[in-house]
Amino acid sequence: MEYVLDVADSLSNKKWVQRAEKIPYSERLIETVIQKYELPEIIARAVIGRNISLEQIEPYLYPKLRQLLPDPLILKDMQKGISQLANVIMSGGKIGLFADYDVDGATSAALFINFLKKINIETTLYIPDRIAEGYGPNIFGLKQLANDGADLILTLDCGISAFKVLNEAAGAGLSIIVIDHHMAEVELPRATAVINPNRIDDTSGLGFLAAVGVSFLFIVALNRQLRQEGWYKDKVEPALIQLLDLVALGTVCDVVPLTQLNRAFVSQGLKVIASRGNVGLRVLSEVAKIDQKTDSYQLGFVLGPRINAGGRVGMADIGARLLSTNDLSLAATLAKTLDANNTVRKEIEASVLKEAIEQAEVRIQDDDVILVYGEKWHPGVIGIIAARLKEKFNKPACVVSFDGVTGKGSGRSIPKWDLGASIIAGVQSNILTVGGGHGMAAGFSIQRERIEEFRTFICSRFKLSSLNEATSVELKLDGVLSVGGMDRNIINVLSLLEPYGSGNPEPIFAIPSVEITYSAIVGENHVRCNFRSPEGSTIKGIAFRSSDNAVGRTLMNHKGRRFNLAGKVKEDNWQGREGVQVIIEDVALAN
Repeated sequence: MEYVLDVADSLSNKKWVQRAEKIPYSERLIETVIQKYELPEIIARAVIGRNISLEQIEPYLYPKLRQLLPDPLILKDMQKGISQLANVIMSGGKIGLFADYDVDGATSAALFINFLKKINIETTLYIPDRIAEGYGPNIFGLKQLANDGADLILTLDCGISAFKVLNEAAGAGLSIIVIDHHMAEVELPRATAVINPNRIDDTSGLGFLAAVGVSFLFIVALNRQLRQEGWYKDKVEPALIQLLDLVALGTVCDVVPLTQLNRAFVSQGLKVIASRGNVGLRVLSEVAKIDQKTDSYQLGFVLGPRINAGGRVGMADIGARLLSTNDLSLAATLAKTLDANNTVRKEIEASVLKEAIEQAEVRIQDDDVILVYGEKWHPGVIGIIAARLKEKFNKPACVVSFDGVTGKGSGRSIPKWDLGASIIAGVQSNILTVGGGHGMAAGFSIQRERIEEFRTFICSRFKLSSLNEATSVELKLDGVLSVGGMDRNIINVLSLLEPYGSGNPEPIFAIPSVEITYSAIVGENHVRCNFRSPEGSTIKGIAFRSSDNAVGRTLMNHKGRRFNLAGKVKEDNWQGREGVQVIIEDVALAN
């Protein structure tokens, strides 16, 4: 195999490969795309490298919701669910919402609250405390909603595995609709309707949706039903497109693939966000000091963590309340609270991460899946820790926090390995007490005496998956750029590939033979550098969270050597400048 710039062993121990080379007849396809769509080669190569078929290129580059939005009724139980909810609305009833405490749950809840508010239907919300109550519906919360007057309860981003609780709720006479997207078992929980594209008997092909995407389709179908029943005869029909800001936020933050319908959701949703109509989102952006056009990165890494922070270290419902309020004063208070919670979350995370890395490094050579655990690690950060370990070691990671004999776990996977399916298999094998999730993320509970049995089980599941591509340590690149070729024009050209996220990674390019003219540690542990090409062109760069690894240490102690860089090309708007910088992903010594 030919490696990009002959890099077979970078400072991160990676092989640099052309993304498109993995695609059969890629060069022929690239030429076809250039001619048919009149695209620059750099875009054509990136598109083919993402394994997008010729017939899907146009909707990929120009995603239009009108073309990609399916009839929501293709989802199993959708008609049953919207009919039940429409009946409650038409009779003047009250709706209860039981939502998960993460961003997907918060945005799903806010979506329903905002829609129902527009049609003058009252809602009551319950989001469980992550630590005290744990994930998923509980009978206390469901009964609380009923006591608050709810005639019908929707579970959002949860419920598909809540067999015992929903059976008890049904026995108590509670009417419940489950709206979820996590992997389902053959058996389904007892409910009025179970709407989940990952039901085994669902043939919609929409299993890639986040719960907020499923919720939006539900609202589309519900709105149509209400229209047909004459609800809007003397009322103004809501503009559903204005809800797409929440759909975009939840979709990006739940790390579902940004392909097909999800791509249209996020693309259109970012346009809605730009209009700044959602008071909560607008105020949170101001508190987070987002001073430029919001993109998928800011959704996933700036706004999302702050909304999550309420559920992790504060009150679980703050995020949903913020996203559904029109009160500017209340929004400001909630946004500041979430920002403060996020600061606390970062401090807790740093402490736990240090312990987790030390533990992982002991077994990293022996285990295909990282499994670490500790005493009373804050349950609100273990998902983040799992993500950090996955990024650092390029392996699936599970993190467990024990409190006594019981542990709460969270896991994150790598592309093409379904962690959620393995967690469900662990439950079915009685190794895990409860658990569920989807391909890239999962949660579970485990008894202390089963932890090493779980390590053996999860590693053996990975070995049996035959993940040759996923397990090889490769850095997939989209081409080679010169320093002189990195300007604002390249930023404009690459914008055709946005929005970026899971399933649509941001392009990474190789930059050959540069010397370092300046390097320094900035912030907590980032390394900032200035680079110069042999032709004399210069560019700035930064390697995040790198001062303690081989990349960062080498950049700081470069000793006049030349390097090949691999990185993302980004705008550099610091202090009003309109430049370009490279976000460094990897470094190799130049020949």
